[in-house]
Amino acid sequence: MQSNTVVNLSATPASSARGSELPFRLQDLKAAIPASCFEPSIGRSLAYFFLDVSIITGLYAIAYRLDSWFFFPVFWLIQGTMFWALFVVGHDCGHGSFSKLKWLNNLIGHLAHTPILVPYHGWRISHRIHHANTGNIDTDESWYPVTETKYGQMPWYEKLFRFYLPLLAYPVYLFQRSPGKQGSHFLPQSSLFRPSEKWDVLTSSAFWLLMIGCLGALTYQYGWLFLVKYYLGPYVVFVMWLDLVTFLHHTEADIPWYRGDDWYFLKGALSTIDRDYGWINPIHHDIGTHVAHHIFLNMPHYHLKTATEAIKPILGDYYRQSSEPIWQSFFRSYWACHFVSDQGSEVYYQPQTTYQRQR
Repeated sequence: MQSNTVVNLSATPASSARGSELPFRLQDLKAAIPASCFEPSIGRSLAYFFLDVSIITGLYAIAYRLDSWFFFPVFWLIQGTMFWALFVVGHDCGHGSFSKLKWLNNLIGHLAHTPILVPYHGWRISHRIHHANTGNIDTDESWYPVTETKYGQMPWYEKLFRFYLPLLAYPVYLFQRSPGKQGSHFLPQSSLFRPSEKWDVLTSSAFWLLMIGCLGALTYQYGWLFLVKYYLGPYVVFVMWLDLVTFLHHTEADIPWYRGDDWYFLKGALSTIDRDYGWINPIHHDIGTHVAHHIFLNMPHYHLKTATEAIKPILGDYYRQSSEPIWQSFFRSYWACHFVSDQGSEVYYQPQTTYQRQR
């Protein structure tokens, strides 16, 4: 069976030990968790939102007051991280774990996501598809592996953003989705959406365009350098955070992916891994506690640690976590995870060197 802490990925995946069925059910895991973990607190959720907004506002005030190129790189790093934290608040809204009030979730979701150029409803719906199909090679929505054949057929620009510039992929994904899929997060006729979701998609796209208009007006008034100093710098850092965390939660050489009847929801939900971001954990709302989130996606982020501790004894070796440095994990997976075999109901990532040797 797999070790709880990822240390050595050269070991042979223990697929035969895992079998086709898990030795526990979703109901078993839910029964082990205190009922209070499934109850969102509007006050607590709003507190996280307003704290992030306050910090972002304060950082802008400091940056504007100093107006120093010695400070701007530091500002970009800190503010981009806070953009990412604000995204995570909107992420809770999209899951309905911010509150039990749909209108409040949608309001805060738009307030959190629109300033960082995320079309809230478009993203919410595609993210719902991802959660419903995690670990399924054929139907997962984001950061799923490509097959060996698809890898060989991918044009250079797809390989560029997927394998060589993965931390800048998110804006491209919003417009073109992942390799092998078509559609946009902005257009209701995309295959991502149901006809009943048309107005949700159009609403978020309109807010996105409004934000683009605001940025354009500021650029016209104060120039391109103003845009770079106060927005583009933090935005790039935010995109890198989003891609880094998403990549690391779903890209490991020893995490299985499934095809056909060998996949079902709980098994797929366990094809992710908890990461330790150190002192960043409380800043980005413990998003690294990811396994419990995939099993119970409507659970507020501030209850995920408690839930994780409750289900770990049941999950046993099916629970994956890594305590190694984040950048070490990233570069290892960056080199080791490119494609999966064309055949097989349970498969694992293989490196580019395997493809080159076979050719």
